[in-house]
Amino acid sequence: MFSPLKFWQKIVVLVAVVLLCVGCSSVPSTSYNPWEVVTLPTDVNLQDVGFTEDTQHGWLVGNKSALFETKDGGKTWQQKSLDLGDKNFILSSVSFSGQEGWIVGEPSLLLHTNDGGETWSRILLSEKLPGNPNTIVALGQQSAEMTTDVGAIYRTTDGGKNWKAMVQEAVGVLRNVARSEDGKYIAVSAKGNFYSTWEPGQTAWQGHNRNSSRRLQNMGFGKDGRIWMLARGGQVQFTKADNTEEWEEVQNPELSTSWGLLDLAYRTPEEIWVTGGSGNLLYSPDGGKTWQKDRGVESVPSNLYKIVFLSPEKGFIIGQRGILLRYQGQAQSA
Repeated sequence: MFSPLKFWQKIVVLVAVVLLCVGCSSVPSTSYNPWEVVTLPTDVNLQDVGFTEDTQHGWLVGNKSALFETKDGGKTWQQKSLDLGDKNFILSSVSFSGQEGWIVGEPSLLLHTNDGGETWSRILLSEKLPGNPNTIVALGQQSAEMTTDVGAIYRTTDGGKNWKAMVQEAVGVLRNVARSEDGKYIAVSAKGNFYSTWEPGQTAWQGHNRNSSRRLQNMGFGKDGRIWMLARGGQVQFTKADNTEEWEEVQNPELSTSWGLLDLAYRTPEEIWVTGGSGNLLYSPDGGKTWQKDRGVESVPSNLYKIVFLSPEKGFIIGQRGILLRYQGQAQSA
């Protein structure tokens, strides 16, 4: 005789077993955790990190006009104040070339220094600027390139007095934008349903449809000549090094994970790190062919949404609520 109670009991057990399996990870662990949690006197969301020509002297920016300075390579940070009035800004990007540095933020903020950050001056931006500044890259003496959150690209060669538009039209609201070392850009749309590329000499962004049913999370340029892509559901994909229009097979480094992958960075042309939600950190020593998991940071109570390597020896992972991890040694293969 059919028993509804027993039937639903079996369903509950089956669902519990499935959830238990999903929570397990078959990805091998790294043999060494090279990341150190840095204690900061803040719980604001951090956004970016940059260093002067002195590899010990750097700056960290974040929400609520948060600004921190280090003089020991990122081991300790001291909070600094900016004279920006009563308004709180989201400081989203910081970049240095030598002692000259730049910070951009929202709403519409541009700061400039010529003395390594000892003093910062505010440069007024046009009210006609499309969108809010979201990234800036120092390119040399008095030169920088700035983007906005709708895909406008501007360059200055006179310390920010004048800016030249590099594209005729903005591309639309963006989830994120990345720049290659040779000046190319790639941007993911706000909804993650397409991406756009631009390179010097072009007058407009080139649109591209995503190549899977999963919405795009983030994209960028690798040190090996490839473009990388992170999509919803923990997917990782790379283009071919000799043809960035052709994509390799989709990878799921940790198929069972329920956490999204948020950012990817190359420490070397072969070594790749991928950050994600709930302290998820993946590592590949061979350009993405095989993957390991750094379980030494799983207890970090934060989504790890940005990873930056300023050099093979200097790297940082930025998370929510004042979480910062500092790279302190080469990872060993398991």
